[in-house]
Amino acid sequence: MGNHSRAAISLAIIALGVVETPGLVLGQAPTIESAQLSDMSQKPGGAQSRLGPGPGMGDMILGTQPGRDDLLLGKPGPASPRVPTSIATPGQGDQTPKPRIIPAPEPLPVPRASLYGTLALPKGEESDGPPDGLTLDQAIDLLIHNNFDLRSKAMEIPQARADVLTASLRANPIFYADSQLIPYGNFSEQRPGGPTQYDVNVSHPIDYSRKRLARIDYATRAMKVTEAQYQDAVRLEISNLHAAFLDVLAARQTVRYAKASVDGVKVLLEKTQILYDRDIASRADVNEIKSQQHIAEVGVLDAGESLRRANRVLGMMLGMEAEAAEALEVRGSIEDRGPAPPPVEELMRAAVDCRPDMVAYRLGVRTAESGVRLAMANRYQDAYVLYQPYTYQNNAPFDRKSATSWTLGITVPLPIYNRNQGNIERARQNVTQTRIELEGITRRVAGEVRQAVREYEVSGRIVEQIRTQVLPASQSSLDDRLRLFQGGEANVVSFLQAQKTYNDTVKAYLDTVVRHRRSMLNLNTAVGQRILP
Repeated sequence: MGNHSRAAISLAIIALGVVETPGLVLGQAPTIESAQLSDMSQKPGGAQSRLGPGPGMGDMILGTQPGRDDLLLGKPGPASPRVPTSIATPGQGDQTPKPRIIPAPEPLPVPRASLYGTLALPKGEESDGPPDGLTLDQAIDLLIHNNFDLRSKAMEIPQARADVLTASLRANPIFYADSQLIPYGNFSEQRPGGPTQYDVNVSHPIDYSRKRLARIDYATRAMKVTEAQYQDAVRLEISNLHAAFLDVLAARQTVRYAKASVDGVKVLLEKTQILYDRDIASRADVNEIKSQQHIAEVGVLDAGESLRRANRVLGMMLGMEAEAAEALEVRGSIEDRGPAPPPVEELMRAAVDCRPDMVAYRLGVRTAESGVRLAMANRYQDAYVLYQPYTYQNNAPFDRKSATSWTLGITVPLPIYNRNQGNIERARQNVTQTRIELEGITRRVAGEVRQAVREYEVSGRIVEQIRTQVLPASQSSLDDRLRLFQGGEANVVSFLQAQKTYNDTVKAYLDTVVRHRRSMLNLNTAVGQRILP
């Protein structure tokens, strides 16, 4: 037996020993395709996008098609390496995971907690806060850099770039070596066979349908969709920041109104005490006013706690600690001090052109079209060029000189049965579906802008009407009741009823001013641009 035959038999015995030896064995196990566990994608740290499904992406699979790119398996011989080609092809057989639908950030609920105490219009103009207070623009910058949710979603972009890198990888060539016609014993004149043959070959895939380029184009367009989705997530999170920032301004203004109410009740208590000293008012009247004073003081405490709570919500969005958030000072006003917005038609055009969700869907249409090209490229499997630089035929058992040779061949799958027709048709339908979605979201965006403009106009008119008509009338009625009470012509009950009506009017005015300021910020969100301050 020659040296080559003994070496081949020794390798076979070692391989059998590795298979049968109990204990820990490191080696290549048989390749078995199995479905991924569906529930793994629902866990934190899974592969699903936090930005939700990308428009136009569908269920596209990058780089694979039914039948895969496996070599045609023939009989044992130098031109048929018996290994799955998927082990040498980056991304082959790996389906792009379906994105789990994650809803967009929901708007923060508008707090409607009842306020204890009374409110009164303070004298003087509203203060914007300390000069070094946190402005809305500064808060937006902190949100983008410090908000944990946005920081997490921003990681989808480098992951999308990594997908582009994966799509650009080329398939690896396959190295294959074998030994054939190994005898049980020896070949001889009486027992002819062989000769024993040793082969070394390399099979290199040829992507003649340009699947790799189609994968790169599709992954690049999908990355652009992801970038637009992140921009839209920022837009919606800024909308939530608007609500939180305005809650702080409104709570600060409520504190100011509550303190003005306390000051007013103190003056009223002093005047009632004078009336009591003159025997014009009774002790019950004095006690009733003292009760109103206590209620007003409780209102100040409640308004202060509401301000701290609003600060904590804002600070949480900005990634601040609770202690630092409670001491946060903001600079801004709930009053409408900006110019009127442009006409609604101009705002609708701006929203359709610039809003990130609209951009994402327009890019999604192009991504879906790229998916059709990818499905078309996946019609054909790779061809494989075989180069076998070394074939050794052992003729030593026959007392003849051994021979070496080389081989060149090609393996081309014939596209007779499987040409990816189903996936191509599905990709085409996905283009139509995405265009329908684009048309629907275009109309929805236009409706949102129109509704935001309408809310801005209506709330503005209500604020103006309350300021110019309702408040003066309520203030005049209260002043009249106060004069009658001080003159002893009316009792304290009628005055307190007028006080309650006035207090309700002031609350309604404050709520309406906040509503109008909120409509200004909502208009910015609907357009996707800073239209109003």
